[in-house]
Amino acid sequence: MYEHAISKGGLMNLKNRDFLKLLDYTPDEIRYLLDLAHDFKKKKQNGVRHEYLKGKNIALLFEKTSTRTRCAFEVAAYDLGMNVTYLDPVSSQMGKKESIEDTARVLCRMYDGIEYRGFSQEIVEELANNSSVPVWNGLTTEFHPTQMLADLMTIEEHFKKLKGLNLVFMGDGHNNVANSLMVACSKMGLNFTCCSPKDLWPDKELVTKCREISLENGCSITLTDNVKLGTMNQDIVYTDVWVSMGEPANVWESRIKLLKKYQVNKKVIDNMKPNSIFLHCLPSFHDLKTSIGKEINEKFKIPEMEVTDEVFESSLSKVFDEAENRMHTIKAVIYATLKDQNE
Repeated sequence: MYEHAISKGGLMNLKNRDFLKLLDYTPDEIRYLLDLAHDFKKKKQNGVRHEYLKGKNIALLFEKTSTRTRCAFEVAAYDLGMNVTYLDPVSSQMGKKESIEDTARVLCRMYDGIEYRGFSQEIVEELANNSSVPVWNGLTTEFHPTQMLADLMTIEEHFKKLKGLNLVFMGDGHNNVANSLMVACSKMGLNFTCCSPKDLWPDKELVTKCREISLENGCSITLTDNVKLGTMNQDIVYTDVWVSMGEPANVWESRIKLLKKYQVNKKVIDNMKPNSIFLHCLPSFHDLKTSIGKEINEKFKIPEMEVTDEVFESSLSKVFDEAENRMHTIKAVIYATLKDQNE
């Protein structure tokens, strides 16, 4: 399935395409990116150099900090022979002294591609609308498409397929990861279940759109607030932190009350299929080894939040494979959108 993705690149022309959300990509285009990522991973593991974009330059524009997204983009770019400029939340004038439109028009004169990680989806869309080079979404409030490619790749490595599998997301069903998972599953034929309180279900308009897409690809979208029903016979359970980056700290108390029963624990795992796996986009509050984890425990007496340490550290946890795959899939996106068509 994964062989010769690069040599077949001429059949799938993504040159100069933005990568803003998976809704913009067809299942075949997503399939090509995944095959390309598998191919790049094999090259990386075997020590095969692949500096196919030597001499090109990209800018990483971060309004929200990150470990995995930054490292994945930087290493992917270096492996491809590229140069990288990282602009942290205080290193750019965007939105302060310079408009988003002007920032895009400046950066695209100097760089071959621009990554944005920050707040509203409208910002990355505006960057793309005013840039002559590809813009890639490293995370917005609404969507996290590069994470989705890594998730799909990890699932495929374990099950050797995507179509027909059952995935349940537990927790804040209104956040960017839940939104993006629903899109990714509907595009690639996985049955998606959002298991969360009704107050935190995904946006109705997006649910409707994903259900339309899922009908084309032979899968389903289910929303439930019942943990037992939502996790029964699932192949993959996915969760995320209960309070997303950028949300005020004062929402922790209400979120814990809402989501405590949606914790991924042994009882949840026992309700799933025997060969099930656990995924998390990270970082995770599964112990007290972080300052935020200690602080929340002191206030609310909860030493483990969205997932127990028992599940996180178990053999069914594929979170570090998933984290590594951010690099391979991001490399695929960069290459596919910047390579010359005759390469």
